Amino acid sequence: MEVNNSPRNSNLLNTLKPLIILGFIFSLLSTDTVLAKSRRPVTDAETRQKKQECYADIESGLWGWQCRSSTTEKENCALRCLSPTCYDLVYGSDPLEEGEKDLARSQEYKYCIYKLSMGESLEGIKGSFDY
Repeated sequence: MEVNNSPRNSNLLNTLKPLIILGFIFSLLSTDTVLAKSRRPVTDAETRQKKQECYADIESGLWGWQCRSSTTEKENCALRCLSPTCYDLVYGSDPLEEGEKDLARSQEYKYCIYKLSMGESLEGIKGSFDY
């Protein structure tokens, strides 16, 4: 078998290496994975810190232009970044709309993150804070 070590292949590999490494690190640091393994309740401070990191990623363009297109889109992306599992459960079928403040779903989302951090079942979260 002959290996092609042309400059073009080398440049492509050098370009892809950081992306592959970044993807691997991101998958290891995924909030759902970290929270699920902790078996202790996540604190509000930890959640705020992670959400600020999500906002920074969004602002840097890692989440694409749509996530920067409006304040509401940015919030939807930050919630998805913080916990894809909880976002899908609480907001997935009905994302936040412009100007919407949904206290019930916000509480469900926080409760989901808490239960996820404790490794508990996420059953019964949807609709648990309907007022």
